[in-house]
This record gives sequence, structure tokens and C-alpha cells, in this order.
Amino acid sequence: MSAVGDIVHMYREMRRIRAFEDRLMDLKAGGEVPGSMHLTNGQEAIAVGVASILRPDDYVTATYRGHGWAISRGSDLTGLFAEVMARSGGVNGGRAGSPYFSDASINFLGENSIVGAGVPIAAGAALSAQRHGQGQVSVVAIGDGATNQGAVHEALNLAAALTLPMVLVVENNIYSEMVRIKDMTKIDQLAIRAEGYGIPGVTIDGNDPHLVAAAAAEAVERARRGEGPTLIEAMTQRLVGHHSGDAQHYRPRGEVAEAALDEPLQRIRNAADAALLSELDAVDAEVAAEIERAVDAARATELPDPNTAKDHVYA
Repeated sequence: MSAVGDIVHMYREMRRIRAFEDRLMDLKAGGEVPGSMHLTNGQEAIAVGVASILRPDDYVTATYRGHGWAISRGSDLTGLFAEVMARSGGVNGGRAGSPYFSDASINFLGENSIVGAGVPIAAGAALSAQRHGQGQVSVVAIGDGATNQGAVHEALNLAAALTLPMVLVVENNIYSEMVRIKDMTKIDQLAIRAEGYGIPGVTIDGNDPHLVAAAAAEAVERARRGEGPTLIEAMTQRLVGHHSGDAQHYRPRGEVAEAALDEPLQRIRNAADAALLSELDAVDAEVAAEIERAVDAARATELPDPNTAKDHVYA
């Protein structure tokens, strides 16, 4: 793939995530989406960059802000729309909604509404991969605030001690819910914490999918070689609230507008010449049409049968 082709590919994958989430907000405003959502607007380069270097059989675990991770791994857009819309055609039959879904067909182990709880799950997948010896890697994304959770420390310590093939991606969007992470820690960069586990830690620009891909490639190959986990801290900012009802009153005036000038999609457009801009505009139109087809198909699926409410529940 040419350099321009690679840029267009990355742009397309990020635009699909952005368009999916923007459309979700429209659907929610129209009463078609129950419950709250946690959107990834502005952070798309992280999931797309990491996904670009993974094998189909690698494992991925995300936070409740996981739409982008599932999409970047190839989850069906119709199935995702239907899931968030609580339709039977959803990837989990409409049972999980926005913050809880998983997709076994692509080894997406799922989201988790418990802060940091994805790391023990990912460590378990990494242990399984190590035992099977097929070179699989387990990637897990968490937010910056999750690095203060005990379960994260315990699981990462275990992964380091057992040299598990795991990569921890910290999506540092500056805010741990509504509080700045700098007000909750005594270190400037969270990647420093990797030293305490005896593993590599690196801080990167999380708004550049190519830089993310390069850092992820190094960490993933290290894991495949049997050299253990790596912590990647990807710096970014979200352009939306912590959840779909968050008015962001805690953010200084102008902060979101400034971040919007350097978010991943806009950054590519800022650097593009006229020919590339025309190509990117075409991508936008193609993605918009793809999104509408997926929404229409999701709407066409039935609502779940109440008689199946106890299916897949174990006691």
C-alpha cells in the first residue's frame, strides 16, 4: 500500500468509528437508544492504530468506551447498531447495549463497566494464549483513571511475573471521568509506572494512528517472542463528555474547541493537499452511506422476545 493509500485507509477506519458514534447520538436524541453511552470521539487513532498490526486471532478487551475497538477489529456495523438499539439482531441479541457488548466472532472479549476490570480478563486471555503456544497476544485498553485501580495493579503484576503476552494500552484523555488525572497522581506520565512491574513503558502521541501502530507493533512483537507485557500510554483528548449526558462543565472554556483542531481526523485533513482532500471527502460520503445502510438494517430487526430474557443466564 502506498503512503497516501495508507493515510486514506487509516482515515477511513477512523471516520467509520466517528460516524457510527455521531449517528448513535442522533438515534439517542430520537429515543431509539436506551441508557447512556460512552463515546470515543477524538480517540479513534488509538484503536485503529493498534488494530492495524494485530492478527485476527489476537484478543482485544476494552473499557465501556469500546465501540471503536470493536469496529476497528471488524465487528459488523449493523450488529453493533442493533445491539445499542436493544434489538434482537444485535451482536449480543440486544442484551448488552452500549457499554457491555462483546463479539466472539472477532475475539473481542468485550467492554466492562467496572473501571479497570478488563485487565484481569485480558491477563486470563494472555495466559490461555501462552499455554496454547500459537503466538496470540492479548491487548487491553483502559482509561488513565483505571491505572489507580487495585485490580489493574494485581493483573499487571501477574502478567509481568508470568511473562504473559499482553499489551496494556492506557488511553490518557487527561480526565478520569470528571477529574483531571494530574490531580490524582504524583507523576507526569503514567507510563512511568511500568518500571514498578519490570516491563517497558512508553508514552506516545495517541492522535497519530501511524505512531500508535509503530508502538503497538513493537510491543506486540515483543509479546509474541515471549518477552512479556508492555504498557503504552497514548495521549489524547475526548471531544465529548464522559458519558452521553455529560455537559462537561468541569472543562475550561475553549479546551474542547482547541482539542478539535488537532483531533485525528482533522489532523489528517490539515496536512492534506487538494487532491487528498478530495479523496477524503469521497471517503466521508462512502462512510455516511455505509452507516445509513447499517442503521436501516438494524431497525429492520425485531425487538427481543421477552420469553428469552433468561437465556444465557447461569446460576
